[in-house]
Amino acid sequence: MKILILNGSPSVNGNTVALVNAFKEGAESKGHEVTVVNVAHKKVNGCLSCNYCHSRGNGKCVQNDDMQTIYPLIQEADMITFASPIYYFIMSAQLEAVIQRFYCINHPAKAKYSALLLSSYSPNVYDGAISQYKNTVAYMGMEDKGIVTADNSTNKTPAKLAEARELGASL
Repeated sequence: MKILILNGSPSVNGNTVALVNAFKEGAESKGHEVTVVNVAHKKVNGCLSCNYCHSRGNGKCVQNDDMQTIYPLIQEADMITFASPIYYFIMSAQLEAVIQRFYCINHPAKAKYSALLLSSYSPNVYDGAISQYKNTVAYMGMEDKGIVTADNSTNKTPAKLAEARELGASL
């Protein structure tokens, strides 16, 4: 299975990256092909709501930014994993921009499965992001395979990394 991880963390060695790496390790141990895109280091603009993609663009966005390199990865993926730190109860703005730009393609071509990896310094701040994730993947027709959350008391702990690794290996 081709798994695409959209990592919305601007930190290169942060807590979200630790979850991503553990999940990736678990998935690869079962023979899955995993691609990680750090969308926080890409130039992706928010949706302009111009509707060009659905009126004249035939599914192509009018914006010529780094999202053009991400769209093919989305369309080839059998599974999309969203990973983000929590900022004020929601996913990072960088990942939010990518999610909004899904509007152009409406539904990923092949992706049947999804997962969510969230990190935060505070406990009990995940409800908004989890609700958005569940609604988004339900709309796209993907089956949620699992959610891993980590806060300051569990970030980068062996137990939390094992949980992310086991989720990846369970696919």
